[in-house]
Amino acid sequence: MKFKIKTSGHHDFIDITGDVKRIAEESGIKDGIVSIFVTGSTAAVTIMEYEKGIIKDFIDVLEKIAPEGADYEHHKKWNDHNGAAHIKSVLIGTDLVVPIESGRLQLGVWQQIVLIDFDEKPREREIIVRIISSI
Repeated sequence: MKFKIKTSGHHDFIDITGDVKRIAEESGIKDGIVSIFVTGSTAAVTIMEYEKGIIKDFIDVLEKIAPEGADYEHHKKWNDHNGAAHIKSVLIGTDLVVPIESGRLQLGVWQQIVLIDFDEKPREREIIVRIISSI
């Protein structure tokens, strides 16, 4: 199953937990795993508490590691300015796996599945969700 999300770029955090839960429930799988993958090399998916303060803190930490304003070799090759976005995507990752038990995603109370778009401009991101049943 696939779905698309429009993003605004520049550290756009979007809670996609509801979309993934819906797909998992519609699959009818009672026990297994759900795999979530975002296409593109300037976005990421993660599990975190989707809360304004944590999001700001996370952006602050990422900006220390890979600041948007730095001069990246990538900019010279492609004449764009999203080198930091590529690095952040690599650090966070473009995929994750969540267990399913008794037909429910096994997320903690404060855990949400979050898409993060790091690119310098708005995008339409494709999320691929695969459900695998336990044997």
